[in-house]
Amino acid sequence: MMRGPFISLEGIDGAGKSSHLAALADALRAAGRSVLLTREPGGTPLAEKLRQLLLHERMDVLTEVLLVFAARRDHIVQVIAPALARGDVVLCDRFTDASFAYQGAGRGFDREELSKLELLAQTGIAPEPDSMLQPDLTLWFDLPAELAAERLAGVRAPDRFETEPQAFFARVARGYAERAAQSGGRMVRIDAAQQREQVAAQMLAAVAARGWLEGARGG
Repeated sequence: MMRGPFISLEGIDGAGKSSHLAALADALRAAGRSVLLTREPGGTPLAEKLRQLLLHERMDVLTEVLLVFAARRDHIVQVIAPALARGDVVLCDRFTDASFAYQGAGRGFDREELSKLELLAQTGIAPEPDSMLQPDLTLWFDLPAELAAERLAGVRAPDRFETEPQAFFARVARGYAERAAQSGGRMVRIDAAQQREQVAAQMLAAVAARGWLEGARGG
């Protein structure tokens, strides 16, 4: 069986990526594909516990980074890699691009150290033991920080990241732009400031361009 496609969705808090996950999953299933929906940090019992710490407990940036990558490693080994090996499409709400955007650009953590952890956490795993596991496609929901803040206002009790000032999210947005420029085409920008239907159309077009909505199950 061919390895399944790995698709991640990225963007600052309030960009709307999570609200489009179900629609994308439905489109892929309508094309006859088996789909796994998951998220980061999270996706396993251990990673979900680490998620709660990351979202609600105060810590320094190195502790934050180490917890993020510990959660990611468990998530890859326990959930993502087995699903890809089965031929499933994996849809992940955030992956390592978020670490470079939030902890790197947002918090100012050294990008070279992040790259070392990325290599360590994402290598040596079936079905690609000799290469670093990365998404095949990343949908980057790009939204100005001020618009994201308006969308988040009063929605729910904010977590530790959502309480950061607008300047933090502006840095995170720039971090995503830098990461996209270095992605070699893996990251596709979605203009998340448009109406919901237009955003969904951009998302589906990016996935269709890879041939994953043509009705043939597998990689």
